[in-house]
Amino acid sequence: MSGPLTLSARLWAVVACVAVAIGGIAAVTVPASADTGCKVDYTVNSWQAGFTAQVKVTNLGTALTGWRLRWTYAGDQRVTSAWNAQVEQNGRVVTAANVAWNGALATGGSAEFGLQATWSAANPAPTDFTLNDVACNGTTTPSQTPTVTPTVTPTVTPTVTPTVTPTVTPTVTPTVTPTVPPGCSGATVCSGFEDQTGSPSGDWQVVTPNCAGTGTAVIDTAIAHSGGKSLRVNGGAGYCNHLFVGTTRDVSRVGPVLYARMWVRHTTALPATHVSMITMADANDGNRDLRIGGQNGALQWNRESDDATLPEQSPAGVALSTPLPVNRWVCLRYEIDTTKQSMRTYLDNQEVAGLRVDGTPTQDIDSQWLRRATAPRPATLRLGWESYGSDQDTLWYDDVALGSAPLSC
Repeated sequence: MSGPLTLSARLWAVVACVAVAIGGIAAVTVPASADTGCKVDYTVNSWQAGFTAQVKVTNLGTALTGWRLRWTYAGDQRVTSAWNAQVEQNGRVVTAANVAWNGALATGGSAEFGLQATWSAANPAPTDFTLNDVACNGTTTPSQTPTVTPTVTPTVTPTVTPTVTPTVTPTVTPTVTPTVPPGCSGATVCSGFEDQTGSPSGDWQVVTPNCAGTGTAVIDTAIAHSGGKSLRVNGGAGYCNHLFVGTTRDVSRVGPVLYARMWVRHTTALPATHVSMITMADANDGNRDLRIGGQNGALQWNRESDDATLPEQSPAGVALSTPLPVNRWVCLRYEIDTTKQSMRTYLDNQEVAGLRVDGTPTQDIDSQWLRRATAPRPATLRLGWESYGSDQDTLWYDDVALGSAPLSC
């Protein structure tokens, strides 16, 4: 079978600020709040029935303390999720507003955000961007009429002042090298959360699909696998108390085999009821989730679209999986082939026999999973907790990696 179609499109909408000199005796004085202008980069990664878009807006006018970018889709696109901006859609009109940490845009400054959407008939790129209701159409919009002030040159008797050369002691700025988790340099996702403080931000955003309750996420400086920080998720009981932290990196381009590795620590043994800890939107299944979690006290995969499990939840199937140890760091790795139904899962470098898909139905393992013939293609990566009953847990994630090459613990 063929993989998803990838389309890259880049649109430029440019407004330039203009300074004008008259004669040599007068100049146009432009107030600090006079000009507005912007440039937009809109980069699309498209597949059948869905796409992601990375949007970069650059302010070419005066500094802004908040921004709102708006455009109209010409096709039947429908935004389903976004990161690094508050995005809503009304009919075909989409409005993206800054979040708390990226509202300030200096002259020449830029902000980036991403979105995921669906389409069926057509997916043309938008062309009518506006920034704070001013069109990005290649013109400059002044807010005031320029004032012409004549320049008067007085006669001055020069004063001779001796030149003093001061002694300057140079300031040495140390070079800070970001901490890269071991074994994942060059991967699409390679994070030990060392660049994070307080609540997840930047490359990691808190997401609460469908509803939100008591779940919380923080950057923990007390417990870490390596370095000095980790991601801590306090997962509440009940469906609406779920919480996930998702990467803003574009996972949909990783392949043909997607390799993932992370270190996980938690406090409460996996329950008998169904819980999820890792979710990935499947671009080949209407963006419904592939989920890693637990049921009947053991690790399992679950498919949101038809609730298929791997292994099957028979006594024999569950026995071929394994519990997730508590109160210690565990290395979890998995591989997903995006060209055929093939998956492998490892815990502390030991393959879990009940979590293997090889294309040939095996009773108690993957017979139920192989009812769907199309291979999955993950488009997102989210870490967190979701309980479908009354279970809660505290989890830590560290040294997270995802890419197209094998990863080690």
